[in-house]
Amino acid sequence: MRFVDETKVLVRSGDGGNGCLSFRREKFIEFGGPNGGNGGDGGDVVVEAIDGLNTLIDYRYKRHFRAGNGHNGMGQGCTGGRGADVVLKVPAGTQVFSEDASIRYADLLTPGDRAVIAHGGRGGRGNACFKSSTNQAPRRADPGQPGEEFVIILRLKLLADAGLIGLPNAGKSTFLATVSRARPKIADYPFTTLYPQLGVVGVDRDEFVLADIPGLIEGAHRGAGLGIRFLGHVERCRVLVHLVDGTQEDVVAAYRTVRGELDAYAAGLSAKQELVALTKIDALTPDLVARRRADLAAAVGRPVAAISAVNAAGMRHLLGRIRDCVRDTAPGNTAATDADPVSTDNA
Repeated sequence: MRFVDETKVLVRSGDGGNGCLSFRREKFIEFGGPNGGNGGDGGDVVVEAIDGLNTLIDYRYKRHFRAGNGHNGMGQGCTGGRGADVVLKVPAGTQVFSEDASIRYADLLTPGDRAVIAHGGRGGRGNACFKSSTNQAPRRADPGQPGEEFVIILRLKLLADAGLIGLPNAGKSTFLATVSRARPKIADYPFTTLYPQLGVVGVDRDEFVLADIPGLIEGAHRGAGLGIRFLGHVERCRVLVHLVDGTQEDVVAAYRTVRGELDAYAAGLSAKQELVALTKIDALTPDLVARRRADLAAAVGRPVAAISAVNAAGMRHLLGRIRDCVRDTAPGNTAATDADPVSTDNA
């Protein structure tokens, strides 16, 4: 299934039904009086988050949604029926914006969250509503109010506990494939990951969701590469796992490039807890690993893990640290984890 994380759709709520102009006419009843009923309200446009979805592909090809109109009022005081609502079912983590993205209508974080985006028009009043002591035979009935029609943007931000970040070919997809059942595309050229990938990682008896984000390059916050479109997916991550390719000559520059993009993008990314790991150590000599690891640790300001997804060196300990950080940063947990860096052990 193709991953779609943003789309535009046109929504229209239902029009309200017209009020009825009617008088009671029955045999042997001399003075009938008005008995026109009210029109029914138009249906609403509702967006609801449900479980089991992780893409907005359903709204790539169907882009017009209209709720039902309210029924007209009738004689004998009968009120018209309400129009049927139209419900747009989306994955949890979906945000709803106006067409120019200046207004956020809703942020649906958990399955079951619902938001009324367009309210149906109100039904018109029948002539029975206008009856009074001074106007006993009103000949007025209001028309129903029209519904609302506008374009909205559906934007999905994946809900993951931890997010993998780094330059292209830093080993993020290999890491995810090694620790979970996810099968992202892995190749020896940049930008093999075109869409975010999710995997469930088990550590002892605990589980957490890990997201693989397409590689970031310099200028990603301005739209270079694939970064600006997918940086939003790590906004909801509790922990960022920054992988730096150990086979690069200048690992410090690689680290600072990605950190600069996170700082420039803002949205709180620079303040998130970060675990840094030097990858692909299986392709390096022990002396070169130690030297590049020390250089990176000096730039980061705390110890850095050294791992290899090929021979599993350092993987178990890093996964344990990710699990601990996810647990410590859970909602309602005030434990401080910023001062608890990744251990330097490889085991």
